[in-house]
Amino acid sequence: MSTTQLAPGREPQIGRPVPRFEDATLVQGRGRYADDVTVPGQVHGVFVRSPFAHGMLNGIDAEAARAMPGVLGVFSAADLDAAGYGTLQNIVPFTNADGSPMKKPARPALPRDRVRHVGEAVALVVAETLDQARAAVEAVVLDVEMLEAVTDARAAFAEGAPQLYEDVPRNLCLDFEAGQKAAVEQAFAVASHVTRLDIASNRLIVNPMEPRSGLAEYDAATERWTFHVSSQGVFALRGALAEILKVPPERLRVLTNQVGGSFGMKAFVFPEHVCLLHAARALGRPVKWTDQRSESFLADTHGRDQEVRAELALDGEGHFLAVRLTGFANNGSALTPPSPLWSAINFFKNLIGVYRTPVAHVAMKCTFTNTTPIGAYRGAGRPEANYFMERLVDAAAAELGLDPAELRRRNHIAPDQMPYDAPNANAYDSGEFGALLERALAAADWDGFAARKASSAARGLLRGHGIGQYLEVTAPPRDEMGGIRFDEDGGVTIITGTLDYGQGHAAPFAQVLADRLGIPLEAIRLLQGDSDELLTGGGTGGSRSIIASGTAIVEASQTVIERGRAIAGAVLEASEADIEFADGRFAIAGTDRGIALLDLAQRLRRGLALPEGMARSLDVRQVSQNPPSTFPNGCHVAEVEIDPETGVVHVDRYVMVNDFGTVINPLVVEGQLHGGVVQGIGQALHEATLYSEEGQLLTGSFMDYGLPRADDVPFMAFESRPVPATTNVLGVKGCGEAGCAGGLPAIMNAVVDALSARGIRHIDMPATPHRIWQALQGRKGLQNYRSSPRRRG
Repeated sequence: MSTTQLAPGREPQIGRPVPRFEDATLVQGRGRYADDVTVPGQVHGVFVRSPFAHGMLNGIDAEAARAMPGVLGVFSAADLDAAGYGTLQNIVPFTNADGSPMKKPARPALPRDRVRHVGEAVALVVAETLDQARAAVEAVVLDVEMLEAVTDARAAFAEGAPQLYEDVPRNLCLDFEAGQKAAVEQAFAVASHVTRLDIASNRLIVNPMEPRSGLAEYDAATERWTFHVSSQGVFALRGALAEILKVPPERLRVLTNQVGGSFGMKAFVFPEHVCLLHAARALGRPVKWTDQRSESFLADTHGRDQEVRAELALDGEGHFLAVRLTGFANNGSALTPPSPLWSAINFFKNLIGVYRTPVAHVAMKCTFTNTTPIGAYRGAGRPEANYFMERLVDAAAAELGLDPAELRRRNHIAPDQMPYDAPNANAYDSGEFGALLERALAAADWDGFAARKASSAARGLLRGHGIGQYLEVTAPPRDEMGGIRFDEDGGVTIITGTLDYGQGHAAPFAQVLADRLGIPLEAIRLLQGDSDELLTGGGTGGSRSIIASGTAIVEASQTVIERGRAIAGAVLEASEADIEFADGRFAIAGTDRGIALLDLAQRLRRGLALPEGMARSLDVRQVSQNPPSTFPNGCHVAEVEIDPETGVVHVDRYVMVNDFGTVINPLVVEGQLHGGVVQGIGQALHEATLYSEEGQLLTGSFMDYGLPRADDVPFMAFESRPVPATTNVLGVKGCGEAGCAGGLPAIMNAVVDALSARGIRHIDMPATPHRIWQALQGRKGLQNYRSSPRRRG
């Protein structure tokens, strides 16, 4: 693909640490989130939610609620069925190990005959005011015949376990297998050494700063909805909603403004969306709903929740022969659109990481339980797979008496092996994994650790260090829109189908356009949250945005240049072949005669006379075929101190060196890494979602659920050591999930290294003070983490 040449002396925009365009607006409280949207005549919805984990729903008595002041309607599954709506859809095409299709029980927006988790929406009450709706919800009586509940993925598969769906025996949604099973078994049979660990990835509550919210309007004259909603991409959401409502997509307009975090959770249709849209049509009034934080704990999708046996086979020289995962994954009470993607193929694709591992095999049983459904959460299987592998590597090094860095050196995929065909169907195109490790070790002063450990010991503290070397596979390619619009005020608008929910897309996207078309950054805007403006759009997720939208912007820019050369030739009275473009200006080759791109666009807006058949505008709206997945990677090194008297972990030092290919905006990238590492600290040391045996959520508020605070976060040393990708025009690799992927293993390997002085070989996340104290006292309670029906106690 041809590229735009920069004028001599002009500074490239790609690679500059340009501050995020939106920050001044957001930090001054001038952002516009879903709950900030109000329209004339709007009324308010509140959901009736099940207080029971499992039971037959024999009836809903809403007569008293309907008679209360201000109440306009109470809507249940019967109303949605009468309207002819479909059910929420699962979009993954998995088959079981025996070739049979994955079980996909129907999921109506509201339950018809059975409730399956505490907090499940059962009915929607709509009233003139929010207080009236909340009062009426208390008057709705549910007739529920209680059933026994099960909350643990492994227990749900056991003979005699409570069954959530009659047509899903033993609650088994998917019996997933991938890889070279026979070759792996042979490798383990001949291995000189085998390392085995039982590892859990704890269930997490997503906890974005902005709770979910939506406002649905319906225009009876046009039979068209407008839906203001917090999302990760309006085009795909519109299509999914239209399928459920059984209407053409053109009958919906989905609008998203600023989004206060999502981490994968807001990407798909929720039951509440369907109910709001129905109520707006039924009542002829705009209907608004905003989650309360207590509802979010119960009704937002949760993340992670897997338990595996991880095994690594090595030869006599410490070279990896095979890796194997077997285990259970908790789906919760129902399938979300992409589940159980993260616990199946994403485990397989991300497991081997940066290591030369000839064969691999993953076998996961994904089951239904009486818990909140599991959805995508930052990385969606990528951080977990890297965590499992990196814990294996450290455990193997300890068993073999090797420095964990040395064992990694022996097994890295070398640069001269690129492109590398991995056994998990990935084709790595680039990467220098050994060099990343060495730079991270030097930056972390790995060789000086012994002195720091001795200093900690003198103060009665345990010190450990850990490596988290990761590689993740970004989301697969999807068509993306490349739109460039030259506005009346002289500015330029980029239109794209990805969506910024906190990442900071505006500045890096503008930097790509500025380098291609020579347009000043301050003249560039970003439009991304209006489905009416889009031809297509894959949304944001899987660290794909700069790959997808960046490529689309480059291709749309090239269309602008090609179209502009023809028009400039007509204006300058020269042959198109003689027109050159550089630094935002068309010029006749070898002369000083030319016209600026922005000036040409304005002249076209004013009705420039042109030959018949020539384009009358430089505006571009086109679809780009995205390039393949990329392989961002890096090496994180953490050091922790543990107080053995209290079990408290302090993350003392943290270094990360990453390869994200071409870095468009290092300031934005570093911010993404900081956020990801903090979420890694949360899962590693603080966060645990606990259910009782009866299926009640025990961690239903921030009084019970731990999140990292400012004083839990260390100073983070950040470096980039990029090796550009060869598979896309910008050479980018994606970065949004990398902080978690490197952070989980780095922190937990450091924790285990510190505890190894007391003979502890492994501890599960979260490594809370209580859990560490138990381990140091030799208590056996830790084993119950994976086997007790109380779950995550």
